[in-house]
Amino acid sequence: MKARAKSRSRKMPSVRQSVTLPAQLATEVRRVAKERHLTTSRALVALAQRGIEAEAEARQNLNATYRRFMAEADPERKGEAGKDLIRAILGNDAIAEDSIR
Repeated sequence: MKARAKSRSRKMPSVRQSVTLPAQLATEVRRVAKERHLTTSRALVALAQRGIEAEAEARQNLNATYRRFMAEADPERKGEAGKDLIRAILGNDAIAEDSIR
């Protein structure tokens, strides 16, 4: 029984948080909860965790793109790396494709 008590003590404590969601977002959260057979609260936690992970991944990708741009010496490759950096910051539609080429 002591081993069970130790595993519980290692778990991070939960914090009760009250949030107000826009009606459409609340509807989507309830839909996700129903599809995954979760409570609304657990669905919110899962979606929030997924969003945090996606944001961290985007930040890592941005940093890698920036480092690639800064490390590139060849002007042509640096231009391509610069375009990739702009896309990483502003989105894929930030640079129009050159239709003349």
